Amino acid sequence: MEINDLTPAEEQVWRAFPLGESVDFRTAADEDVALGAGWGPERSVRAHVLRALLLNGPQEAGEIASLSLAGARITGRLDLQYATIDQPVRLRYCHFDDVPRFYASRLRELNFGDSVLPGLTAHAMRVDGVLRLTRSRFRGVVRLAGAKIAGSLFMEGSEIIAPDAEEPVLQLNQAAVGDDLRATGLRTRGQIRLSGASVAGSVNFNTVDFRNPGGSAVDAEVLVVEGNFLLREARVEGWVGLRGARISGRLDLSYTSLSNPGGSALLASSTTMGELWLRESPPVQGGVVLRNAQIDVLLLEPKVLPEQVFLTSLAYTSLIPHETAERRLTMLERDGDGYVPHAYEELAAAYRRVGDDQAARRVQLAKQRRVRGTRPWYGRVWGYVQDATVGYGFRPLRACAWLLSLLAIGSLAYGLHHPHALKASEAPHFNPVFYTLDLLLPVISFGQEEAFAPDGWYQYLAYALIITGWILATTVVTGVTRTVSRQ
Repeated sequence: MEINDLTPAEEQVWRAFPLGESVDFRTAADEDVALGAGWGPERSVRAHVLRALLLNGPQEAGEIASLSLAGARITGRLDLQYATIDQPVRLRYCHFDDVPRFYASRLRELNFGDSVLPGLTAHAMRVDGVLRLTRSRFRGVVRLAGAKIAGSLFMEGSEIIAPDAEEPVLQLNQAAVGDDLRATGLRTRGQIRLSGASVAGSVNFNTVDFRNPGGSAVDAEVLVVEGNFLLREARVEGWVGLRGARISGRLDLSYTSLSNPGGSALLASSTTMGELWLRESPPVQGGVVLRNAQIDVLLLEPKVLPEQVFLTSLAYTSLIPHETAERRLTMLERDGDGYVPHAYEELAAAYRRVGDDQAARRVQLAKQRRVRGTRPWYGRVWGYVQDATVGYGFRPLRACAWLLSLLAIGSLAYGLHHPHALKASEAPHFNPVFYTLDLLLPVISFGQEEAFAPDGWYQYLAYALIITGWILATTVVTGVTRTVSRQ
């Protein structure tokens, strides 16, 4: 392209390029870039001029060339697909008439900060430095699927609204970010797709506003994040999908509103993460799915829980904050998968790890009561008997109370009506207390039971005392053994 073919605005950009100088057409620091469609030729630059400049622009010895342009209207399509650009490209506060195309291109740095664009096509793009889309406003789909960004991806304060799009409005599936993905305050209307993406640093979605009611707000299946995934003080309408994701740090949903009524708000089955924080938030509107998830630290406040959770095979090492067993059991009672034995065992183990054996026993007792409801009527009857007498073995002191009560009943009954001696000449003096103890205690013998034999209903009372004594004594021994072994 000849220099004579350029407009005065384009000539200014052309001459600044080899020197690495910036060109700023803005008339005020606070002007609205959204009104850029009305900017005249004095600040308009044709896209094919920028293309020619980046591919075959002039070079100045001893200078580092770069395209640094602000406050311009870019007319036509900036098409750099498959291109290799060695110079940094900074097009800030610019208004684009058409969607830039960077498919499979390679750049050193790309900056669209504070610009207004009808979309961006950059599948499989490679950026050796950083990609800056800070405070950019997109009115169409942003396609970055398969992009490789050696540095960070910045999208703080950006906006992506594509009302007619039938595909995800932000496509980062299979993308690789070498540092952080920083997008605090990002605002989207539609789906964000992060499936198969990898981030070597952290993902920062704090204070975002994601809305896709009834659909997927964030689809991040098998996402890999080596740092933290922060989604604090955010508003999300639609479901957040993290199935099979691996987050080395924490998934932080503190102070965040998750809403997907009639469906699941958080889908995190088969995930592996260091920590999951659900705290200081309004109750989740929609289900929370944590099936087969592996979590080191689960920070979960009961008040945040939705009406339905799915916890089959969820495994966690630590559960905080420390709450009573009764408050934690509400989580298991809301399990949409029904009775899940593993969930009770996991909760009991978490209490035992912090030394709260009493809470662990309450969880185990609640588990037995939940099992009782799944059995036929005759099984439930026996369960009620076990619960009332010995608390399914988790209330051994209750068994002691029953033994003492039966001892009193037997002593009184046999004290009023002595059983006859089998051999009067050899029988010891009858003692109703020790005779009842002989019937109740299956191992210890005081010589009373062998020497005397009751008759009538007293004989049936003896049978009942023997049977209940075996059951209760065994329960006491089991409870004591369990306590000693844990200590």
